[in-house]
Amino acid sequence: MSAVNSSAASDVLSQYQIQQEKQSGGSNELGRDAFMELMLAQMKNQDPLKPQENGDFVAQLAQFSSLEQMENLSGTVDDVASQFRSSQALQASAMVGKSVLAPSNVGILGSDGQLSGTVEVPASTGGLRVSVMNQSGELVRQIDMGSSEAGIASFEWDGKDGNGNSLPPGAYVIKAEGSYPSGTEQLSTMVSANVDSVSLGQGGSITLNLAGLGSLPLSEVKQIN
Repeated sequence: MSAVNSSAASDVLSQYQIQQEKQSGGSNELGRDAFMELMLAQMKNQDPLKPQENGDFVAQLAQFSSLEQMENLSGTVDDVASQFRSSQALQASAMVGKSVLAPSNVGILGSDGQLSGTVEVPASTGGLRVSVMNQSGELVRQIDMGSSEAGIASFEWDGKDGNGNSLPPGAYVIKAEGSYPSGTEQLSTMVSANVDSVSLGQGGSITLNLAGLGSLPLSEVKQIN
């Protein structure tokens, strides 16, 4: 009888292995239902003269419990991730129509005749200067900001050239420079830009589409005005 039972158990295990390989492409991972099915098959076809030890049975139950907890945890993590992405999308959509501060050396002069931004000053300078150039590279305005401590210095341009003439709305190149003992150093700038729309990418990535400046990852936005 034990030979018959051993053979039956072997057949059950062989059929189960073939079925799992077909379903999972050769993976040896066991699902919760499959694990229980296998354990019951082993108990049913065990040798009655050599029944399964209590310790072995308890060990299998512990494995089953661990597997079930892992599956439940995986489902919970997926739910949390999905809710987090939905929350991010909702928050990002609320940014449409707002102004953000983004790293760029190009600013958009709006119809209101205003363009603002900031300069990152790495060390104190005795002469901070912001130059505004049109798309042809011609200097249209120079803003002398004087001395500045290390940190972030804000600037505003009223949209007028050096003679007080209003310039047309559009894109203008912003160039910031600081005077140091070693010479003049070009500094990084950030400009204010309006958010036209928001795009959601794979993996929950969020991209802001800025008026006149194109796309910018949300992670690169420095400030929301």
